Amino acid sequence: MNLLSNRVAIVTGASRGIGAAIARLFAREGARVAVHGRDSAALSAVRADIERGGGAAAQVVADVTKFSDIENMRHQVEQTLGMIDILVANAGGSYTMPGPLEEISEQGWHASVDGNLTATFLTIKSILPGMKERKVGTIITISSAAGRRLHPQAPIPYSAGKAGIQILTQVVAAQAGPYGIRVNCIAPEIILTESNRERIPNAQQDSLKELHPLKRLGTPEDVARAALFLASDEASWITGVVLDVAGGAVMV
Repeated sequence: MNLLSNRVAIVTGASRGIGAAIARLFAREGARVAVHGRDSAALSAVRADIERGGGAAAQVVADVTKFSDIENMRHQVEQTLGMIDILVANAGGSYTMPGPLEEISEQGWHASVDGNLTATFLTIKSILPGMKERKVGTIITISSAAGRRLHPQAPIPYSAGKAGIQILTQVVAAQAGPYGIRVNCIAPEIILTESNRERIPNAQQDSLKELHPLKRLGTPEDVARAALFLASDEASWITGVVLDVAGGAVMV
């Protein structure tokens, strides 16, 4: 259908997992895609996969907790592919083990909050002004079910960072809407990325499936299809939403 023809997209955290799936699908739908990460070899593999399928891609390396790195990344994408129409701020992760709040170190707190919330803030801060100037653009942030529902075993810094992304998304949606820019958030639940398939034993995967009304766990492609919808003109009157891609496990 080429839902994203003639558009330039950047997907952060696209060397594997959800980000790579989004980048591949966007390229199949006609976008010129910049894949971002910190693992050059993995990025090269994603880029090569896109190009084998006839898509156009570039790879960029940056630390998204540093604004100067992000600004350099943006300039590189603009020079290589053109002005950015679509941002998927996917980079992030959980860098602190679950545990009582009083046992969380300052370093552990900052690692997860900065790696998720601050990284998303800085990425939007760099790319949004160009979208506002041209009065066109779509931003998609990635939260998590951990930021949508209470669980005493959830890693507190990760949950707080992901919950913050949701509010950040909605405030930016309200500010950027008059410029024709849509801003939405996706909150996945357990997704069977490559690392999760290796980390979660099969027996535990089976038990986790039972917690979901749809009786299966999610895939990176499930999240990618949601991102494609939000990035496309099919969602032209949707902004400021948090979309749970969670198999029914999160109903808010």
